[in-house]
Amino acid sequence: MSSVAGIIAELMQRARAAQGPFGTASQERADDAVRALAWSLYDPAHARELAELAVADTGLGNVADKIVKKQRKTFGTLRDLLRQKSVGIIEADPAKGIVKYAKPMGVIAAVTPSTNPGATPVNKAMMALKARNAVIVAPSPLGYKTTARAVEFMRDELRAVGLPADLVQVIPQPVTKELTEALMQAADLVVVTGSQDNVRRAMASGTPAIGVGVGNVPVMIDASADLADAARKICASKIFDNATSCSSENAVVIVDSVYEAAIAALKDAGGYLCSPAGKQAVQRTLWQNGKLNRHLIAKPASLLAEAFGLPPEASEAKFFMVEESGVGRDFPLSGEKLSLLLTVYRVPDFQAAKAKLRAILEFQGKGHSVGIHTRKEDHARELAEDLDVVRVLVNFAHTFGNGGGFDGGLPFTLSMGCGSWQKNTISENLSLKHFLNITHLVTRIPEDRPSEAELFGPHWRLIGQKEDER
Repeated sequence: MSSVAGIIAELMQRARAAQGPFGTASQERADDAVRALAWSLYDPAHARELAELAVADTGLGNVADKIVKKQRKTFGTLRDLLRQKSVGIIEADPAKGIVKYAKPMGVIAAVTPSTNPGATPVNKAMMALKARNAVIVAPSPLGYKTTARAVEFMRDELRAVGLPADLVQVIPQPVTKELTEALMQAADLVVVTGSQDNVRRAMASGTPAIGVGVGNVPVMIDASADLADAARKICASKIFDNATSCSSENAVVIVDSVYEAAIAALKDAGGYLCSPAGKQAVQRTLWQNGKLNRHLIAKPASLLAEAFGLPPEASEAKFFMVEESGVGRDFPLSGEKLSLLLTVYRVPDFQAAKAKLRAILEFQGKGHSVGIHTRKEDHARELAEDLDVVRVLVNFAHTFGNGGGFDGGLPFTLSMGCGSWQKNTISENLSLKHFLNITHLVTRIPEDRPSEAELFGPHWRLIGQKEDER
């Protein structure tokens, strides 16, 4: 047995030994596990330690926002999970004679990213254990220390409530593609957040897999928007954790009639609009050999201002804006930037704005999400009807609404499915239901058989055939 196979076999053996008895646990016991995992991260001392470790480990984001993210996401996910059943009968439809029973899947392989090396493992583990599964985490090598420490905290809390620590494990260092692939092949379900390379490997693993897509969120400001409110929300969302989130705004599309006023509002909120020369310096510096400069993504605004060589007044900005008109491979500013940089488009009207949103998504981020700041509900509905995205957020700070919020109905998560538009198997936020097997108990009901005329009548009329001519 090779070393890779041996390592994964040992992890799987321990996971199955722990999950076997836990798979028949009561709802109360499953909820004990979820609360324990939630507290392992929500605990203020743990949240701070992991936030500090994540910034030191990865160089991405900032400590204060990572603390907020860890506690907010964990609290919201715990709220969602405790309001749902995952044991026994979870749904009954007497009219159809169907009763649904929840069953665990087994062992979940959770592949997690460097952008959230503490929060994402706990978020996925909470969902997995709510469904009475075990989980083995395959972290990004860049965030390994943080993830390993988060797993240690989770295991300690499980022991504290009398549950097997091996319900949560992490693959050992050094993390390699071979180890991660072997885990994918051995597990009962793979859930991937992070690189598209890992998503593709998961889909080819032969194991049922859920992967998420690339973000590149464009947001519209239409003529009816509350400009000050929109600017405040865009700023708060854009700068959160130095724009590490896939839900962070990457472009804002503004209609001409409010363009100058909207730019003024964005400046008042903390934005700095680069000159044409500044734009060239930004693009030249942020991309190196066609790829994002790893030394500048998710970095503080003061560092970026210096790196871009912007004027002294830019050093006080919270984020930076560059005006652009083009979209596509020849216009890198139209793509995801993972930095405190917002691309601004000026368009004649709502229809042109919608077309620009579509063009941006077709280049990158199709399926993920868009936002709109508006007072016109019909504009929001039109985007939802016409654009190929899973989520359309109306008057939200996008980062705080897209992955679940207390003032929105989407479930809390750190993994957003993008549908078939990005070759994802889900077109919604990752949640408890994706970690459950369902048994359907089917009993007889009164016969529900319509007549042929009821079903075929419209077709017969279309082809000019009378019912008695059949």
